[in-house]
Amino acid sequence: MWREMQPDERIEVEVDGHKVVAYSFGSGSETVFCLNGGPGLPCDYLREAHSCLVDHGYRVVAFDQLGTGTSDRPTDPALWTIGRYVEETETVREALGLGQVHMLGHSWGGWLAIDYALTYPENLKTLILEDTVADMPHLICELERLRAALGPETVAMMQKHEAQGSYDHPEYLAAVTILNYRHVCRLPEWPAPVRRSLDDWNMGPYATMQGPNEFLYIGNLKDWNRIPDLPGMTVPTLITVGEHDELTPACALRMKLAIPNAELKLFANASHMPFYENPGDYYPALLGFLSKHGPA
Repeated sequence: MWREMQPDERIEVEVDGHKVVAYSFGSGSETVFCLNGGPGLPCDYLREAHSCLVDHGYRVVAFDQLGTGTSDRPTDPALWTIGRYVEETETVREALGLGQVHMLGHSWGGWLAIDYALTYPENLKTLILEDTVADMPHLICELERLRAALGPETVAMMQKHEAQGSYDHPEYLAAVTILNYRHVCRLPEWPAPVRRSLDDWNMGPYATMQGPNEFLYIGNLKDWNRIPDLPGMTVPTLITVGEHDELTPACALRMKLAIPNAELKLFANASHMPFYENPGDYYPALLGFLSKHGPA
């Protein structure tokens, strides 16, 4: 079960002249290396949900990606690419001397983890892809399906504002809020680490790479699709997804069918954050996978 913990170490890493801040918990011989979602979010929400793994003998490392949290916040949009973030991730891993890691990527962090795994497979002991996708055009179709449940008039209203670029109109924001409570986090009160990350969201990377909200992908990742490359990825892989996830079970199954050594866990009564919404099922599944592929 997650709990608020202070990191044992706070490490500053230089990445191409910028400061990136990493956080380390515990001193286990095996490291769970967390890549959080966003893009543009500080790592608080994922760090706090997984620091409890130290109780099971793991070291847990997370970092504020460039542009987020306590890391530097440059404004050059040319920096906001998945390829640059892959190299940043590798720089952090090397700087901290982590060796082979259990890489855990959530949401956008899962896209980053996939590209990292295809670039640096030798550095991974396992790969954990949480609430994520490998085929953005397929996800966009799935998001249209989720939006359709709001009804044709609401969808037409959203499409009108998207055509006009009026993403901040109150009726458009109200529709997005409903979708967030259905498909991002279904808890009536969102946990403090989630609120802390969301309150410090840097929309620069997010808008450049993804778009204006969780249900409209128009950024530089909109055509990203690694499904054709996944059959060559042999690292043991755990895929997790919430029953009501915005990055849907169909997206998770698409990855499962493409990765040779993958297993898929679906969590009932959860959407995009099963570690907060259904911890009773989430943590045993994660710990079972980790212990099977490298006991702490």
